[in-house]
Amino acid sequence: MRLGTEWNRRSFLGTLGMIAGSMMAPAKLFAAKAGAKVSGFGQSGNPYEELGVTTVINCEGTMTMLGGSILRPELEAVMAQAGRHFVSIPELEVAAGKRIREMLKLPEGYTALVTAGAAAAIQSGLAGILTGDNETFIKQLPDLTGLKSEVIIQKSHRNPFDHQLRTTGIKLIEIETRDELRQAISPRTAMMHFSNFANASGQIKVDEWVKLAKEYQIPCMNDAAADTPPVSHLWDYANMGYDLITFSGGKAMRGPQCAGLLIGRKDLVAYALLNNSPHEDTLGRSSKVGKEEVIGMVKALDLYLKEDHEALNNEWQGRLDLISRQITRVPGVSTSFFVPDIANHVPHMQITWDEAKISLTPKQVSQMLRESKPAIVMGGGEGKPGMAMNSFMLQPGEDRIVAAQLVRIFREHSA
Repeated sequence: MRLGTEWNRRSFLGTLGMIAGSMMAPAKLFAAKAGAKVSGFGQSGNPYEELGVTTVINCEGTMTMLGGSILRPELEAVMAQAGRHFVSIPELEVAAGKRIREMLKLPEGYTALVTAGAAAAIQSGLAGILTGDNETFIKQLPDLTGLKSEVIIQKSHRNPFDHQLRTTGIKLIEIETRDELRQAISPRTAMMHFSNFANASGQIKVDEWVKLAKEYQIPCMNDAAADTPPVSHLWDYANMGYDLITFSGGKAMRGPQCAGLLIGRKDLVAYALLNNSPHEDTLGRSSKVGKEEVIGMVKALDLYLKEDHEALNNEWQGRLDLISRQITRVPGVSTSFFVPDIANHVPHMQITWDEAKISLTPKQVSQMLRESKPAIVMGGGEGKPGMAMNSFMLQPGEDRIVAAQLVRIFREHSA
């Protein structure tokens, strides 16, 4: 698709009015054959083992490094349906955004865009703020000639994910106090960025940050990638007035791992799409999200919003209780429970032991679990002593396996 013909401002804005009617071809969908036989690669039922890659029991949660979450069978089926048709991706994105807005009951004037994860949402969201619908500016990024060039961020909110901000060519202006923020604002300021999981560590909290942005009429973004549950976060920050909010799709929502959400003002979301795949000669061309992932993200939200979240929370705590009962029978081992304030807001368990009775360090226990069969991934103590785990990505029966392996390791190294 050439930028100067099919992809331009008029053609994109034209698709905004093409939402009515079906976004899928009218042809009848072909049902997937249940239990279709697989030959060659994958015939064993575990393609990872065929490649020599070890699958693990996940006690760390929805970590990108471990592949996010596991798709529900119903979601897989809908994504398979989506893969059997061709469709205009920009039209699909607009229609999906409208459906998501309705599902989440977003404020008037807001919509959503399915992106290639939260990191892509950060990059494309800022790119849209910088360029608007100006084709020349879109093509020249990260060259900021003629554009605003600075994003204000609290020093305590700096993290590896602000690399996506820096890919646009902007300079991050670090501040710590309200006075420093006011002094940092200039004609070069394009946006104010907030890292939601760092809310407790900054002097300016999530509700005040957006108020200050409104006062100075500066667009503001909230990176809330891993911040569901609670489910209400999907609309809380839009209701606060944030212009753009980002979420990972492949975490607690259990959408496609390579999908995410950019929620925000309709104009800014439209500009973000213009800076993103499938449009060519754009900064976000490499952040491709397929038709299957767009449909999958809509379906994941549909399923997530219908879940009994209190029942799930109780189930996750019950798994931890089972493990706790087993391992605390070993002399010297103790457990406690906590829930992180924001990111991964689910029940966690802290595991500690008296090293005079069990001669192991947390690092050694973690390594032994990783080398056990089946392999178990469990990390450090979230900045606390011992080890920490959560159970919301455990599959049925895996809590008993984790308990048995921990008991074995502790007993084998007891004084």
